[in-house]
Amino acid sequence: MDELKKSDLDEKTIAMSKGLIADAVQKAGSGHPGSAISMTPIVYALYRYVLRHDPLDPKWEGRDRFILSSGHASLAQYVQLFLAGYLTLDDIKGYRTMYSKTPGHPEYGLTEGVEMTTGPLGQGISTAVGFAFASRFESALLESGLFSHEVWTLCGEGDIEEGVSSEASSLAGTQKLGNLFVVFDSNRIQIEGDASITLTEDVLERYKSYGWYTDRVSFNAPSGYKEDVQAFLSAVEKARGVKDRPHFIQVDTVIAWPTPGKMGSEKSHGAPLGEEAVRGLKEELGLDKDKKFQVDPDLLAHARESIKRGEEARKKWEKEFEAWEEENPDKARLHKRMKERLLPEGFDKAIDELEATLSSDPLPTRVSSGKAINAIAGAMPEFWGGSADLAGSNNTLIEGAASFGPKGSGTKQWGECAPGGRIIHFGVREFAMGAITNGILLGSSTRCFGATFLQFVDYERAAVRLSALMDIPNIFILTHDSVALGEDGPTHQPVEHLSSLRAMPNLDVVRPCDAFETCEAWRQIFKKKEASPSALILTRQKVPSLLLSRQKAREGLPKGAYVLKGGEEDEVILMASGSEVSLILDAGTELEKMGIRARVVSVPCMEWFDRQPLSYREKVLPKAIRARVAVEAASPMSWYKYVGLSGNTVCIDRFGLQGSGSENMKALGMTVENVVEKALESLKEE
Repeated sequence: MDELKKSDLDEKTIAMSKGLIADAVQKAGSGHPGSAISMTPIVYALYRYVLRHDPLDPKWEGRDRFILSSGHASLAQYVQLFLAGYLTLDDIKGYRTMYSKTPGHPEYGLTEGVEMTTGPLGQGISTAVGFAFASRFESALLESGLFSHEVWTLCGEGDIEEGVSSEASSLAGTQKLGNLFVVFDSNRIQIEGDASITLTEDVLERYKSYGWYTDRVSFNAPSGYKEDVQAFLSAVEKARGVKDRPHFIQVDTVIAWPTPGKMGSEKSHGAPLGEEAVRGLKEELGLDKDKKFQVDPDLLAHARESIKRGEEARKKWEKEFEAWEEENPDKARLHKRMKERLLPEGFDKAIDELEATLSSDPLPTRVSSGKAINAIAGAMPEFWGGSADLAGSNNTLIEGAASFGPKGSGTKQWGECAPGGRIIHFGVREFAMGAITNGILLGSSTRCFGATFLQFVDYERAAVRLSALMDIPNIFILTHDSVALGEDGPTHQPVEHLSSLRAMPNLDVVRPCDAFETCEAWRQIFKKKEASPSALILTRQKVPSLLLSRQKAREGLPKGAYVLKGGEEDEVILMASGSEVSLILDAGTELEKMGIRARVVSVPCMEWFDRQPLSYREKVLPKAIRARVAVEAASPMSWYKYVGLSGNTVCIDRFGLQGSGSENMKALGMTVENVVEKALESLKEE
């Protein structure tokens, strides 16, 4: 940082960066230049002087993480990634074009140096909390500070206004995440104009009340606007001295500064500046107004000194890592297995032994899932998670484990808290829980889950979608899965949720029928080749433990659907998921009494079934059998692709009732008699 005081190279590099941003948006014909231009000094300072990163090894474990929560300002990051050596100038010129590395909003897995997909405001800052969780837990698990790093995120007014940022920030303060740093680019402009029309609170005071360290740097100096990078870096150094709280630094900026006619205006937010304004900006910056995508070789060389700095830091870290490996062989083996995403040797054995203890007694699948969680946790020390204040109802407690949190933060109910605690208490914060668990997976090699009632997945749906979009293996445990939960009434009884979740690309929705399918569902969630997230849908009520699933689930469940009962001469197919599988077995028995051969098919996961070869799908659901009935205590929408024109559904297309679970199921048609009637109707329609 001393070099900054002695040279104007940084100021010139910042000016060059702004010119590249303006040209890229102008060439694309769309984009968000204003915030990207005004936050450039901040992003430049972070990449050049603050972040520990290595452009030669973007996935280096020891790196700090930077998340641009204001994803619309993606060019502010892309240009610095170019200057640092991650991207090329052609990548900048390809901004917002098909198949480029520089899409309109940052996308995980597409661009080196981008840690997560951002754009949905509020989720970047919230997921950053998960990154900070991950660093603390992994460091404690591996008993080494080598896996501790800083997490930096840059956000704006829109992020601060989104409720999820409040949820996650409140929890971050409670957790005293000393490695989390948020920079708030406060330019006071949003799409609808001055932010004071919607945001009048003192944001710093809000974050103080959360338990954060706060500071403020203003580029609006009394003598005129000055992008005081040194003042910002001084604030960073001061913040780093505070180890027991997360950090929030507000930087007051002017959007699009110094673009003539566009500074401080919402018109610079989401549209190209225009050729005249771009030329004016370049004149103000001391650039050639007639040249596009100007890159001064000397300035580029100055910026790319980050490569040497990063390489030196990485080599130092690697030397320390090698010494740690030698001194800690057991932890080193665990680390290697985690990093390679391999299951422990005892994984299958743990589930097999659990299944051997299961009796024929009915169990809620939430209880069966709780048993599976603990069996897996016994073999997999990197497995952790929690619920949105529903641990007892969701059955997600890891027995004998401490709670995740700073030492000394326990309560009467949860006496033991530790940085390596495996039970996460999210509070009633479903959306934040989804974002934080996403961050845990992105920020470490650990595996985690988050749990709530299926009805309340609506609160975290945006985080579930982002998990699916990034294709990361999050596990969303969703219990109390139907009107059968009973007297809590229609506010708590999901109806449309299964179909809406199944409509989401890349999300595997798994609804097991009993204890055996539940155990096999957990096995397959970890063993499947795809990195996609999973939603595990579980009952509150007891369901029968089926002899047929005990015999067939190990082989059948990973395929998504399988024949529980049937043969070559079947006349009608009964298919169902979850608690309704036992219902169609009983209905099949009644049809057999009538001389009608019924095939009974369990469909725990449509997504897994749809990935199977056509030959297998035809074997389970032969086209020749047109008489079909799909049964599920939920909306019928997702079943139509299987039942065909001659088939029927026994589903629920209205909100629930106030009775007991059994009363609700009967009143809404979830009965053997109704299934048999629909099967007979389907046979007539062939």
